Amino acid sequence: MPALISGLAVLLAATMVLAVGVGPVAIPLETVWGVIAHKLMPGSVEVVWSNGRENIVWDVRAPRVVLGAAVGASLALVGAALQSVTRNPLADPHLLGVSSGAAFGAIMALIHAGMVFGAITVPLFAFAGALGATALVLAIANLARAQSAGQLILAGVAVSFVITAAGNLLIFIGDPKAAHVAIFWMLGGLGLAQWSHLPYPLVVLVLGGTWLMTQTRSLNAMTLGDESATALGIPARRFRLVIFVVCALLTGCAVAYSGVIAFVGLMIPHIVRFFVGGDYRRVLPLSGLVGAIFLVAADMAARTVMPPQDMPLGILTGLIGGVAFVVLMRRRATN
Repeated sequence: MPALISGLAVLLAATMVLAVGVGPVAIPLETVWGVIAHKLMPGSVEVVWSNGRENIVWDVRAPRVVLGAAVGASLALVGAALQSVTRNPLADPHLLGVSSGAAFGAIMALIHAGMVFGAITVPLFAFAGALGATALVLAIANLARAQSAGQLILAGVAVSFVITAAGNLLIFIGDPKAAHVAIFWMLGGLGLAQWSHLPYPLVVLVLGGTWLMTQTRSLNAMTLGDESATALGIPARRFRLVIFVVCALLTGCAVAYSGVIAFVGLMIPHIVRFFVGGDYRRVLPLSGLVGAIFLVAADMAARTVMPPQDMPLGILTGLIGGVAFVVLMRRRATN
């Protein structure tokens, strides 16, 4: 297990470095390493590259790659955790209307409110929308006295439909040019990444991910059902609500900076379980690493499929994820 985690960590680092060099303007790997070393340790290497290439590497691609790794890890961790506490193999980060709430907030900022807080306006509104959607789901569940995982999921699905309809209404009545920008954001992408934005998703990932890693025993117990978990001393209902709140924070912060990216949270935990089994002591950390690698690689492909334009990342992850999932299902059926 430690060797596997170390190997995936090395693969993630290599994929991130490779991704910085790939794009409409190819940058040699030695230049990528040189720019990174120069920025982290000024004067450690001789500057033999142009200012333009340095800007591409450090100001455009590097923050984009770091954000992709953070978002991929966050979505995969959330998907794995939700699949445990809901005992639903189709659970993913969008299950509780979190992504719909984030999309609603972003649409409000892009079309109607304007950039009132500068460059951070869209992420701020998206994050507020995600938290608002989560609070609404929990309020409805409490009002309906929903106690089971299935009832909470139904509340989330209902809220998701309502918020999605409200967001579509905002697009319909808004300015067509601004609506085009909002639709592109809803399809997902990392093109708006900036160094100044990265502390927020990274801090949330470290805090939320670390807490989830400490709960692997409880997550294993929750896969057996509420009665079994309670018999093992775990307050199933309260634990599930806490997991939902933590997952909402992780998803909301990720979606706020990347838009709505499909299939990562659903697909990655299943792929990991296919190879290492269902023990969350392995599933959770490996899901985070594989999710980060997958999204960085997918974004690298999105930058090269339709140069000089970027293909929306949500479209690409949906295509790749759907095909990969069908292949896995076929292999499982034949084994």
